[in-house]
This record gives sequence, structure tokens and C-alpha cells, in this order.
Amino acid sequence: MLKNYFKIAIAVLRRRKFFTFISLFGISFTLTILLVLTSFIEKVVGDNYPDRKRDRSLYINRLEENGKDNMNSSGLSYYFLDHYARSMKTPAKMSIFSGYSGTNTYINNKKIAVDYKYTDAAYWEIMDYDFIEGKPFNDKQVSNANRVAVISEDIKNEYFGDLPSVIGKYIEADNVRYLVVGVVKNVPITSYMTYSQIYLPYTVSKTNYKDKGYLGGYNAVLLANSSADLPKMKAEYDQIISRVPMESKEYTSLHSHAETYIASYVATGNESQSGVTLVITVLSVFVFLFMLLPTLNLVNINITRIMERSSEIGVRKAFGASSKTLVYQFIVENLILTLLGGLIGLVLSFIAIEVINSANLIANLELTINFTVLLVGLLICLVFGLVSGVYPAWRMSKLNVVTALKAQ
Repeated sequence: MLKNYFKIAIAVLRRRKFFTFISLFGISFTLTILLVLTSFIEKVVGDNYPDRKRDRSLYINRLEENGKDNMNSSGLSYYFLDHYARSMKTPAKMSIFSGYSGTNTYINNKKIAVDYKYTDAAYWEIMDYDFIEGKPFNDKQVSNANRVAVISEDIKNEYFGDLPSVIGKYIEADNVRYLVVGVVKNVPITSYMTYSQIYLPYTVSKTNYKDKGYLGGYNAVLLANSSADLPKMKAEYDQIISRVPMESKEYTSLHSHAETYIASYVATGNESQSGVTLVITVLSVFVFLFMLLPTLNLVNINITRIMERSSEIGVRKAFGASSKTLVYQFIVENLILTLLGGLIGLVLSFIAIEVINSANLIANLELTINFTVLLVGLLICLVFGLVSGVYPAWRMSKLNVVTALKAQ
């Protein structure tokens, strides 16, 4: 039976080539966009390099101060994290590090834009960077404010060329020379909390990291002994924050949270608005609206195809075909059309991802089509086929036999 439906579906598609082209284009284009988007999201959320202990880590990256007439929200100061968060008992380890900033360096009269960030020695114990050569700077080098640096692989290649080893060489950034002690595998810029091209000890920062203000450019990661300790660690930080005195009389409340990677990644900086809820809502609305137009287009095209096949439907009904059989046949035909469009969309997705990766539109980000993305693509195809096929199939099954035969 399915074999016959497949033959009928192919015959119908070949009969009206223009409608077939419009349908396949709508399906394949929509699927390509959604697969590339899914690949991007999966890479951002699923790639745990270099924070491979993410399952037992909490991140602190925002502090919000509220007053009657104003509100401030930003990263935290080194002083705040060192003075308050470091007093916690639950974490097995804690690291304080800055966000990344940009500067310029020059080599052979060539300007190179680089991103740098400051870390402490514990940062390298919590994060699992893949070292291509060398090693991280240690606590003694940080305490002594030694001008040492860990650099990324791309900066090594761009600044030093094809030298087999750069350990012991100097790299200049922002008019300061740093001794290279390690080279790590690139981190994509989308992992903004761990991304950088040059990693430096926080003690060599040109800004005053000892300033006792609450707001600044630093974040922290708390590492628990096990994932079971995360709720306790989160609750302990909340208790500490509840006892922190206001920085100024103009503020009446202070908010900061130790959150999981995903929650901290999408944090809005607004206590009243959940970043996770906002992202899920935006993505859901985008996917719904993006799929709505091609789905409606397919429904209209399918209804037109049904009207053209009214005589066929009338004959089949006259010979005893039930409405259920006709509905089943048309849905199968539509699924075949949708899966064919999905196959084309999958090929286009491979091409689009290869073009994006080759163009290096997002620093160090390599998109891939993996099992998760393929599964999403298959589900999208099935949704397309069912949603765009059920109503036209129902309309077809309700055609009166006499009316359908008269249309012949």
C-alpha cells in the first residue's frame, strides 16, 4: 500500500512542477535556516570546552543595585567577589576572572586586534583548557605580578607565524611586553565567559582591582565537590548577599546570584526578568512565525492540488474508498513531499555551515551537523508534513462523490 502511495505521490509531484518547486523551496529554505540556528544553539549550549566541570559549577557574573529612582547592573568588582564570595564554605575551589577586552598589538608594522582577560591561578585549576604547549601561570607569578601570558593558538599563529614553539618568547599588547608561558586551544567567542586570546594575571591589570566599589568587570566561578552540592552552594551565596550592606544610601536593595552556566549565560541583568524564560520565549516565537508562512503556503498549495484531483477522489469514493483511507493516502503523500524537501534542506544546511565556517564569521566557532541537529531536522519535517497535510486531507475526505465526479 505504501509503495502505491509513493508512486502516486511522485506522479502528482511531476504533474505540477511549479507547485512542486514552490513547496520544496519553502520546506528546504525554512529547514536550512532552522538547522543552522539549531547547530549554533547546540554549539553554544552543548560545547563544554574549556569548562568541562560545568555540571558542578556555579557562575557569578552580575550584580544589580536598586534604588527609588535608579538602577545599576553590571559585572562585579574584584574586591566584592574576593571579600564576600570567597568567604563561602561550600565551594571546593573558587576563581575570579575578568571579561575580555580588546586592544591592539603590532608585529612587523602590522596591526593585530587581540582580546585579553585577567584571571587568577585558580582559574586554570577549575577550567580544563587544552594546552598545545607550555603551562598556565601559577599562584606565585600572580602574587608577584609577573608579566606572563597564556595565549590562544590563533594568536600564536598570527603573531609568531610558524614557529614550532613560542614558550619563552615575548608578546606585546597595549604597549606592554609579556612572557609567553603557555598556548591553549582556541575558545569560540560565543563562550564569552571563558573566551580570550591573551590570558594575564589580574595583578598586572592597569585598573585598580583593589577598588572597594561593588561594580566592576569581574566574574567568578564556584566549583563544588559534586553536583549535589550546587543547591547548597547557591543558597549559601544568597545568604551572604542578603547580609551585604548597601554601597550607597541611594540604593535600597542589592541582587546577585550564583547560577548554572546556562542561566548565567543568558542573564538579562534585570532581577525582574528571567533570561532563560526570555530566550525560550523569543526562540519559540521566532520558530513559530518562521514556520507559519511556509506551512500556510503548503496548506494552500495542497488544497489547490486536492481540487485538481477531485475527479480522482470521486472515482475512488464511488468504488468504496473510505474517508479514512483517502486522508491516510494524502498525508503520506505530503510527508513524502516534506521529507524530500527536508533532504534538500539538509544538503543546503551542510553547504551553509561550510560557508559560515570558512568565512570565520564568528571567531573560533565551528558549526557542525550532529545527531541532535539531525533529530531536530527530522522532527521539523514531520511537523511540516502533518500540519500542512491534515487540514487539506480532511477537506478532501469531505468531498461529495457526485460533486467530485461532476468536476471531471
